[in-house]
Amino acid sequence: MPRALIVTMAALFSGYHIVLGLYTIDIPSNPLAVLAAMVLYALASTISLLPGQPERMPVWMAALNVAVCVSMTLLITPQLDPAREGGLGYATWYVAAIGTLLTITSTRKRHLFAWAGIVLLVVQTIWWGGPGLLLSIGVIGSAAWVAISHILSRALAKASLDAQRFAQAEREATDWQAAQEAHLYERQFRLGQTSTMAAPMLRVIERSGGELSEEQRRECLYLEAAIRDEIRGRELLNDAVRAQVMAARRRGATVTLFDEGGLDGVDPEEHELILDQLAVAIRGTGARRIIARTAPADSEIAVTVVGLTPVGDGSARDLGSAEEEDDEDDAVDLWLEIPRPSARRSS
Repeated sequence: MPRALIVTMAALFSGYHIVLGLYTIDIPSNPLAVLAAMVLYALASTISLLPGQPERMPVWMAALNVAVCVSMTLLITPQLDPAREGGLGYATWYVAAIGTLLTITSTRKRHLFAWAGIVLLVVQTIWWGGPGLLLSIGVIGSAAWVAISHILSRALAKASLDAQRFAQAEREATDWQAAQEAHLYERQFRLGQTSTMAAPMLRVIERSGGELSEEQRRECLYLEAAIRDEIRGRELLNDAVRAQVMAARRRGATVTLFDEGGLDGVDPEEHELILDQLAVAIRGTGARRIIARTAPADSEIAVTVVGLTPVGDGSARDLGSAEEEDDEDDAVDLWLEIPRPSARRSS
């Protein structure tokens, strides 16, 4: 139900009590005190129902409502005779009015103040006319309204919290399912790609009974390296790069591709431009070792390419020297930083 409709209904119900008080204005001994109570009640109700306020009532407003409730009883009850013949009728409108005001206070999550007002109403009624009046003039009914408001308010707050938790759980489940589907797709894609790459050579191995020529053995090594590229260098590969990497290996170079996530989420057109530049760089170098690595995602550089060639005749490496893993004996033939097209445009 829209909040504006609820506020309108509460305002009409609050005004109804004032109408009842005016209808029985001849019963109190001093109508001016009753009219003053009506003004206080109307003012407190209006302040409590003004639009644009936070859901939880401010403390000062809740305290004001309790003070108005106490003032109403002190203004009206001295003007009424609890032993009046025929009863007081609607002259006790203030009891229902206090119940309404305190129900509004409780609905706006100031339950302690609402119950404090009810306790003061009960005490004042017993002091004024005895416990028998609690039921006859509607004090029990006002307390019941506050109790129902308190229960419903707590239930709605719990339902809202549960709904937020369920929504969060649903989002997490959706994210988990999307991640699982992405992993499944990636796995199936890689398996299909590996099968496509390896199937021709596997048929050759099957037909030859495992007896391969030296050239076929080298092709197996190239194929193994290509499959490894698909795992370690995913975003560094397109058809042009694959072709140039294979050509470099066949001419004796060692090519290593490292995709560390720096190209994830890059615009597809920019991605292709970057990889085309990488393919050109691999084709244009005669280095014996070529290393391509993605830069961090927040860098203006997309890919760094390094080409190294051993100094001298490379005999130390061929003999398995301890310097094999050391780049100090390598000459840098190629050092290329491929920028991101978007970073280049912004500069």
